[in-house]
Amino acid sequence: MIDEIKISRAIIDTYSKKLIDHLSVDVAIAGAGPSGMVCAYYLAKKGKKVAIFERKLSVGGGMWGGGIMFNEIVVQAQAKKILDEFGIRSRLWENGYYLADSIEATATLCAQALKAGAAIFNCMSAEDVMIRKNRVCGLVLNWTAVEMARLHVDPITMRASYVVDGTGHDAQIVHIVENKSGIRLKTKTGRAAGEGSMWAEIAEATTVKNTGEVAPGLYVCGMCANAAFGGPRMGPIFGGMLLSGKKAAEELLKKL
Repeated sequence: MIDEIKISRAIIDTYSKKLIDHLSVDVAIAGAGPSGMVCAYYLAKKGKKVAIFERKLSVGGGMWGGGIMFNEIVVQAQAKKILDEFGIRSRLWENGYYLADSIEATATLCAQALKAGAAIFNCMSAEDVMIRKNRVCGLVLNWTAVEMARLHVDPITMRASYVVDGTGHDAQIVHIVENKSGIRLKTKTGRAAGEGSMWAEIAEATTVKNTGEVAPGLYVCGMCANAAFGGPRMGPIFGGMLLSGKKAAEELLKKL
């Protein structure tokens, strides 16, 4: 016999325990795009407690769609080692350009991050941050459905030794910090520099270069790094995203 109430209890009990267990972590990542999932993978692989909070139902950011919904992505030679480590198949196109199936790439990044020990909570938005002694030390969370419906429902708070903004072009956590906390960002102007028009060659380099701490306790990776420190967008080439996620993890591992 299948008991619908037992099914409901199993889901509610298990999810509640998982969420409670991740209200205090080493690293909280906002955004389950490719850079966020790569960052989580390398941190969890080293035994760090990591939680990703993704506002959408699905993970992967723009990687699912490849370019104009042609589900192929390009990765340059420098990042192919990450594809290989994750077990994502790729094939040489020409002159150091490698192609990968965007569906396989996204699904594999997610699966490997989870298998490494990271937790992913989808349909959850970070609507604010927790700051103590002028340092980012947690996220304020609510259901995305609450946000979309504009319901007056209070959020919950979780604590993290470090927070990573992996929210892509929007740089949502960075903007919350600069607009609400009074903290001066570690950019030239003290505020988010903003993202420029597409220039893949420059963007791939600056995405990795700009990855790092943008405010005390807050790191940026992926397209959020260019939105914070300034740099163009890159389009459907994802090597910089993967390398950025790995760099963020490596820098955080030195601090933890």
